[in-house]
Amino acid sequence: MAGEAAHGVDLIPVVSLLAAGVAAVPLFKRFGLDSVLGYLAAGLVIGPFGLGLFSDPQTIIHVAELGVVMFLFVIGLEMQPSRLWSLRGEILGLGVLQVAVCGALLTGIGIIVGYSAPVAFVFGMGFVLTSTAIVFQLLSERGEMSTPKGQRIVSVLLLEDMAIVPLLAFVAFIAPSAGADTETSRWLSLAIALGAVLGLVLVGRFLLNPLFRLLAQAGAREVMTAAALLVVLGSALAMQLGGLSMAMGAFLAGVLLSESTFRHQLEADVEPFRGILLGLFFLGVGMALDLTVIGQNLGLIAIAVVTFMVVKALGIYVVARLLKTSHEEALERAVLMAQGGEFAFVLYSTAANVGLIDNSVNAIFTSTVIISMVLTPFAMMALRRFGPRPRQSMDGVEAPQDLRGSVLLIGFGRFGQIASQPLLLRGEEVSIIDDDVEMIQAAADFGFKVYYGDGTRLDILHAAGAEHARAILVCVDKPEAALKIVEHVKAEFPLTPVLARAFDRGAAIELINAGVDYQIRETLHSALEFGQTTLEKLGVAESEIEELMEEIRQRDQQRLEIQVAGGIYSGNQLLKGNQPTPTPLAKPRKEGTAGNEEAAAAIRSGAAKAEGV
Repeated sequence: MAGEAAHGVDLIPVVSLLAAGVAAVPLFKRFGLDSVLGYLAAGLVIGPFGLGLFSDPQTIIHVAELGVVMFLFVIGLEMQPSRLWSLRGEILGLGVLQVAVCGALLTGIGIIVGYSAPVAFVFGMGFVLTSTAIVFQLLSERGEMSTPKGQRIVSVLLLEDMAIVPLLAFVAFIAPSAGADTETSRWLSLAIALGAVLGLVLVGRFLLNPLFRLLAQAGAREVMTAAALLVVLGSALAMQLGGLSMAMGAFLAGVLLSESTFRHQLEADVEPFRGILLGLFFLGVGMALDLTVIGQNLGLIAIAVVTFMVVKALGIYVVARLLKTSHEEALERAVLMAQGGEFAFVLYSTAANVGLIDNSVNAIFTSTVIISMVLTPFAMMALRRFGPRPRQSMDGVEAPQDLRGSVLLIGFGRFGQIASQPLLLRGEEVSIIDDDVEMIQAAADFGFKVYYGDGTRLDILHAAGAEHARAILVCVDKPEAALKIVEHVKAEFPLTPVLARAFDRGAAIELINAGVDYQIRETLHSALEFGQTTLEKLGVAESEIEELMEEIRQRDQQRLEIQVAGGIYSGNQLLKGNQPTPTPLAKPRKEGTAGNEEAAAAIRSGAAKAEGV
């Protein structure tokens, strides 16, 4: 091509890949679909069975697998050794049990379909190895990677990544060409693998931190980025040469650097490459979907996909329930991990290379896995739409009933917790209600008894003892809820003092108009103290600071009184701005008016900017 001849680089494939991802992902996200589906669909469109822009998608997949490698490196950076050790139960318990149960079930299905036991074992165990790329991407998009249920899924994925090593060795063992002379080579391979792991641990332990410290002192940002990529790719290469998973090597390097002072810098350097390459991986998977093989074996592949996904999901669900996982979490894990993964391609290719399966069977197995990967985002969308909603545990949560505290405190967030301290320290009997279950359970760990109840309901106020309280404190954070509570209390218990937390100036005005006995804007005093401390740091005299702070408080109070009477836009002359404001030589006898519509609009715009200050 002309461009290639002139410059030595054919940019058409690169531009096509980028354009496909840039066009498809926003389109799919706009319709509420996952970005993974966008990449897969784009790959199918530009691949051999679409526009034909690429003829060898496996090359794209092999290069883009580095995205998965970098993803594992970033996950490793979040996994300090102590944290990883705390997950040993999930990795060795949940992980091993899930792989064993699902492997046995899928191998049995393969035998029933008509494959021999060795081939059925390869087919089933390859499908057991869940797609790390898809699961991590979906967990990241939903912000669940660091949650307890997310960590349990990560534990299983780590075990599955490690399982590829013995699986590859076993495939070589059961291959038709395997004989006694291969035993020595297997032990040699095992020794090389252990040596690669040990070497990587030693390098990470003793060399990486000094290396990054030296590079940081040099002050060359681009060298730090290159070093980060070197660590990721070098560790992956070391594991690959040792016969292990590249992703496991990157993960191990991340763990070794997780307690380094350069952890956040490394994560920031790798992140852009990770995202692009992971997207390319999904594009490659979409391209690799062989529609010819699917058309020729449509019935077999359809049965295999549905049966394997359902049986694997059932096995995952049963294992989760046996280990006391809730129904909702077990169901979500089963649907999320029901597909095969990228390591299945490695296992099936190895089986084909050693003569255990032929190329046509390899194509059927690979197509089955790819279709399951494509269906997973759809399955998760169906689960979110039609599946059971998570039920919140109500352990330790009680509703108020005939409480008789001298003070009723409604809302026990950051404001209410501090407001309660002087009362409790004096020995007042404080009844506390809140409608946040998680907060109530967390408060119990710190020695607080908080009752569950919605303070905007009159029946809850009665049950919480509002009629017996000598003071009612409204400390909720939502302005509309605070106003509704104050209105109820002043109408039902007019003689009881009501003190309320105001979210901002507008909320304070509404509370005053509702008849609250005392209100305070939640950030007023802290902001004033912050400004006062700043003046002290600037070296302003203490006497001058006191005068300034007193004037500010007076101005604020006067402005608030004017606003209560005249609205939120009144009293702006008491607010000091940071732009020069011309003042008249003599105080005007009456308020000025706009001479035209443009001036009136400017006045309204200026007043709007001051709202809520």
